[in-house]
Parts: sequence; structure tokens; C-alpha cells
Amino acid sequence: MAMAELAQAADAPQAYKEHCAACHGEGRLGGIGPALIPDNLARLRKAEAEKVIREGRPATQMPAFGDKLSTVDAKALVDFIYTPIQPMPVWGEQEIAASRIVHVSKPLPDKPVFKADPLNLFVVVESGDHHVSILDGDKLERIHRFPSRYALHGGPKFTPDGRYVYFASRDGWVTKYDLWNLKVISEVRAGINTRNAAVSGDGKYVAVANYLPHSLVILDADLKFVKSIPVTDKDGKVSSRVSAVYDASPRQSFVAALKDVKEIWEISYNEKAPEIPAGIIHDFKYREGAFVPGFLNPQRSQTEDYLDDFYFTQNYDEVMGASRNDAKSVVSGQVINLDARKKIADLELPGMPHLGSGISWKWRDAAGQERVVMATPNLNEGLISIIDMATWKTIKQIKTRGPGFFMRSHELSRYAWTDSMMSREFKDTMQVIDKQTLEVVAELKPEPGKTFAHVEFTRDGKYVLASLWEMDGALIIYNAETLKEVKRLPMKKPVGKYNIWNKITKSEGTSH
Repeated sequence: MAMAELAQAADAPQAYKEHCAACHGEGRLGGIGPALIPDNLARLRKAEAEKVIREGRPATQMPAFGDKLSTVDAKALVDFIYTPIQPMPVWGEQEIAASRIVHVSKPLPDKPVFKADPLNLFVVVESGDHHVSILDGDKLERIHRFPSRYALHGGPKFTPDGRYVYFASRDGWVTKYDLWNLKVISEVRAGINTRNAAVSGDGKYVAVANYLPHSLVILDADLKFVKSIPVTDKDGKVSSRVSAVYDASPRQSFVAALKDVKEIWEISYNEKAPEIPAGIIHDFKYREGAFVPGFLNPQRSQTEDYLDDFYFTQNYDEVMGASRNDAKSVVSGQVINLDARKKIADLELPGMPHLGSGISWKWRDAAGQERVVMATPNLNEGLISIIDMATWKTIKQIKTRGPGFFMRSHELSRYAWTDSMMSREFKDTMQVIDKQTLEVVAELKPEPGKTFAHVEFTRDGKYVLASLWEMDGALIIYNAETLKEVKRLPMKKPVGKYNIWNKITKSEGTSH
């Protein structure tokens, strides 16, 4: 038996190449899926990893391989991915700077080359053949289509004037695109395995969240290297992947979610930011102690749990956070005040909430009092949690057809839309919720058996664009009031669509 296991273990690299490399990269450094190296797997026990291989992973694209790999195969594969890569590739300032590509060096015209409203464009990511489409939000027609980097991840991010958009790919490439001139301007590889990027509220900086290396990279607007911040705990002993980075423009800062350290980071891009105390401070007034510059250095908030999924209040003073550690039996959330840098409330969030796709709106209770509520879909359970953002109490849990990934609405719409794309049985069904009664009032199933997910509203809130998430897919356009289909645009697996106006104005129905 021991000899048989050894023989199987010797085939682990071949098994990885056959079953894993397409998603996780030939060198185990990540692709569509995360890097499979010890640093990334530190919070996952080997026994749990074997279970994931055999049974798949809920709320992800990880399929089950139990019918293809024996128990011995799975165990050997786990031992293989937990083996350190030697030597581990380095990706720092020198490598980032050397990777930068300038496609357009001369200034381009300061006006759009098309006649559509430049603030009512849609940017549509088509992952089926790695392209991006630009749509006219008034005529609801495509005006341009261009190839993108492989496996774009997270929503594209726009400059405050809506002229430029930045894309981040899973393999670390950041692309700057001029929406007025429909041209790629420049690119740089900011990491080896990247989660997402954020653009500062003043348009001067781009922050890039990396899984590998464990770093937060700061670029200028032209994608020139500014700084790479190694991500470790306050003692410098534990390094961490960066789950995501967000722009908190009212605070002139980036806020980073960390995967492996119980901290939230806030990095000010205000050059006049006050200094940050480091270590023990004997007297703030007389500056007895150690301080570091407040500009582009992390201010840490300690948390009771890993918080790697966020939703912000409208002024960005508080962040609602939850852990994505699905090995836990219970996942609860916390509210952190970024000024006090401490927890101010607990959140009742069963299952695995997807706060990053949460939305908020104004709601009147039975007494007629107006409240701001936040709604979050759930990756593990068929429910929407509705939370009062003044008391942080759960008002209602709305039952849905199945686990979902996205929610969307618009300040001029009475409805919120949510999918059940994580459900095998109901992945083809979109549900529509009345934002006042908090009840499901309609279901849409345009193509039975085909994944139907992710919606976005036009600038005026009159139309909803929803994705038929298939290779032979489409954007299906609905009248936002009558919920009737009005048009289809063929697309190659349109995984996401983003309206410029809704994004740059931080519409209450759009995740930030």
C-alpha cells in the first residue's frame, strides 16, 4: 500500500497539469483561480483541501473532482500543492517598472470620437473570448469592442471625470483605457496574482491588491511605479494576501481588506495627511515616540476576525466586514469605525454574505420613519439580509430561490434585482424585490437552464441590462418599470457591465 501511494504521489505533477493548471496556472501561481502555494493555503487544513478537491467549493468556480481522482490521488495532489516553489519568483519595483508598456505616448483629443453621451456608456467585460465592449447607454447599442487581458477580475475602475477606465487581470496586468478615444494607453504588471484595483478620488493614483506577492502596489495615473507596500501584521511576523482594495474618496484614502491578518488598512493619498504613530508613543503633544508619514502608509484597525469582504457607509466612515472563511460553521459580520479604528457593532449575517455586492436605499418603516438600509446577497444560502444602517440590526431576511452573487438597483427604481447564480437548480432565475415592502414581486427566467446574473441600470434608471452568462450569451435589456424584455445584444459570456455615471457618482443602487 505504501509503495502504491508513493507511485501515485509521483504522478501528482501530472495530475495537477491535467486537472488544475488551466485555472490555477502551470506554475501554480494563479490564473482564473488563486495560486496554489503554501503561502496562499496557510488557513486551509490539508484535510479540508482534500475535501475541496473531491467535492468542489461552494460559491466559486471550483468543480468537484471526486469522480476523476481517487482518495490517494487527492492526497498526493494536496501534498504537491503544499510544497514550496523553489525559488519563489520575485515581483517588486524593478520587475513592475520593467513590465510597463506604453501604447499611446502622444496626447489624444480631449473630446469623444463618438456622438453618444460619454457619461452614459457601459463597459461590458466578455470573459468568453477575453474582450471588452463599449455600449451607448441611450441607444443601447455597441459602439466598440476590443481584446482584453486574460481573466479580468473585479469591476473596472473609472477616473472621476469618467474618461479613463482601469482593468486588472488575475495575472497582475493593469490596463489604462481612454474611453473618449477608444484606445489602450498603457499597461503594467503590478503583481503575479492580483485581486483588484482602485482609483483614487482625485484620479492621481491606482492601488493594486495582490495575492502574490503579498503586497499593495501604488501606481500613478500613467501606471508608473510609486510604491509597493509589503503586507504584514503590526509585528511584521505574519504576511497576508490582499483580498481587495477600495477608494474611500470622502476620506482621501484607499481601504484594503486583508485575507490572512486580522486588520483593516487605510492608506491616505492626501500628501498632507497627519503622521501615523508607530509602536509605543509616550507623548503625542511633544512627539515622544516613533512616527511614520501619513501619506501612502497604512493606518491599521485591529479586528476580532479576518474581514476580507467589505461594504461602506455612504460617507465611508464605517465599514461593514465579514469573513469568507467557509470552513467556519458560522460567519458573522462586524462594523468598524475607521476614525476610532475599532468595532462598534456586530452584524447578524448567516451563511456567507457577499457584502461587496451589497446595495443601500431609503426605506420607510411601519411608523413612516425613513431609514437607510443595506441589502446583501449570500453565496451559501438563498437569502437576502436587510440591515438598518443606523442600528445595525437585521430588519428582515428575504428568502430567495438560491445562493446568489449580485444585487443591483437605482435610486429612481422601486425594485432591487438579485440572482441565484450559485444555485444549480435556479441559476437561470432572477428575482425582483420591492424595496418598500421587502417582498419578492417577480421572477425572470429568459433561458431555462442558462446562467442569468448581474444587472446594471442605465444612467436614468429606465432600463436594466442583465447578463445571460454563457458563451452564446447576451445582454438582455428590460424596461425597469414594467419588467418586460425590450432588446437583446449577443455577447460572449458577459460577466459584468458597468455604467460610468452610476459608478463615478456612487449611485445608491450600485456596489462601490
